[in-house]
Amino acid sequence: MSSVDVATSLLNLLAGIGVFLVACSMMSSNLETLSSKKLRSIFSKVSKNKMIGVGIGTVATAAIQSSGATTVMVIGFVNAGIMSLAQAATIIYGANIGTTITGQMVAFGMSGNGGVSSTVIFSALAGVGGFISIFTKKDMIKHISGILSGFGMLFVALSMMSSSMNSFAKLDSVKNFLASINNMILLILIGAVLTAIVQSSSVMTSVAITMVVAGLITLNQGIYLTMGSNIGSCAVALIAGLSSGKNAKRTSIIHLLFNVSGVIVFAVIGGIMELVSGGTLGFGTIFGSMFVNSPQIQLAMFHTVFNVLTVLLMLPLTGALIRVVMLIIPEGENESTTDEKHLHFVDEKMLKTPYIAVAQVKKEIINMADLAAKNFNESIRMISQVDLSAQKDFEEREKEINFINKKLVKFVVELSRLNLSESDSKYLSTTFHTISDIERIGDYAENILEYAEVLKESDAHFSNSAMLEISYVTERVNALYDTVMNMYRTKDKEAYQKASDIESEIDVLTDKMDKNHITRMNEGICTPMVGAQYMALATNTERIADHMFNIAKIVKELY
Repeated sequence: MSSVDVATSLLNLLAGIGVFLVACSMMSSNLETLSSKKLRSIFSKVSKNKMIGVGIGTVATAAIQSSGATTVMVIGFVNAGIMSLAQAATIIYGANIGTTITGQMVAFGMSGNGGVSSTVIFSALAGVGGFISIFTKKDMIKHISGILSGFGMLFVALSMMSSSMNSFAKLDSVKNFLASINNMILLILIGAVLTAIVQSSSVMTSVAITMVVAGLITLNQGIYLTMGSNIGSCAVALIAGLSSGKNAKRTSIIHLLFNVSGVIVFAVIGGIMELVSGGTLGFGTIFGSMFVNSPQIQLAMFHTVFNVLTVLLMLPLTGALIRVVMLIIPEGENESTTDEKHLHFVDEKMLKTPYIAVAQVKKEIINMADLAAKNFNESIRMISQVDLSAQKDFEEREKEINFINKKLVKFVVELSRLNLSESDSKYLSTTFHTISDIERIGDYAENILEYAEVLKESDAHFSNSAMLEISYVTERVNALYDTVMNMYRTKDKEAYQKASDIESEIDVLTDKMDKNHITRMNEGICTPMVGAQYMALATNTERIADHMFNIAKIVKELY
């Protein structure tokens, strides 16, 4: 081969890797969108059962074709405080199993004897998907065509990489150089470094498969490169974890220790087998005899078996693994982060998986609404009893509401720019109004607290009849809140009429409060100063109900 041929083969390999990464991204984004509802349901079932966690990690990664995305998402859950380290560990275990699906697809696509190559047949799906996307206007069909195109491009990439490997296989210098790299540890390190560079264990595994098929490396060499790719795949999670809180860092280290432990165990077993047999027995020999004349199947099956056995080995040791991680990153005596305000259900890492992030936004909005409702009830209690003992707690909640308002809006803006389903996109467009309505409820509750302060300074209070009116209208506002938030949680637009009736009732009640207040003033039961606070209270209560009802309107229009 001339130097031009060598350069062409290198460029062909680079192009193949690039197309492979783009194909994985296309499949991932479109699969995410199509399966978003089911995946949200799956992640909501996370429990203390280890096998459920493994199953969730496996299914999610197989669906989105990215163990890195699953792991980063899990780090986001842990960082937000809504998933324990034990739960995160089991999902990460499952992600390692799920990521082997890509290798199996590659091996299957490269199999077959005689006739038209299966690689060519699958590659043609890129064109089929492209044609479909041009002529359809339906979003679902577009996503399906995107999956077909991505799947087809996967094999276009494999064809390019295989062609490159076949060219290199003709060079004795290349073959001799690769044959000289037979040190197990060195091969594992090469696999780890290359995977960390391309940030995809699927790419490394696929390259290894094409090299084994072309005869550039032995099956044993491919196996150790693939084992190294498991370590290299931790790079994405480590980068994500280092920029987050302590629990997020611990989660990324769990991922690293888990993968490294599996590699060490298999490397030791492989080394012992080769030592005892004098080099005649190894993983390559075992899988080579199991799947004769199918090097691509041999390597893909090893990758799957390796990951499954590693999970089975580490699953009972999860508690010990977490204790080790806690020793590496211990709890500080003065944890400054515990008192810092933060979003409770949302973390920036979740932007890697938009379909999950949308569900978490909804939970964060419900949490924000609960804080606002609690402050409303606390403000009513304080003004009714002229007792400001809980004022500090009230003010802290108000600060938290304002913090969530600011941070959540920013998160939703970033999330809205990503590839979302039509329903998720439509929902997110309404969240800005919902967040604003909730923030205004908090502001009106703060106004009521200020009226309580005026009464406290004047050593005044409301009359018994006024207190009864306040108690009843508060009960109706809470009934409205419960109805509206149940609508918001369950998408039950049928409850809209009930919410409308309660809101109308509150309008009537607050109007009567104004009229009754004037009567009490004329009768000398209350002073003008107390009456002014009472009227302001009625007005603010009515506006709070209006903002609650706005959320009901959004639910009705949205669903």
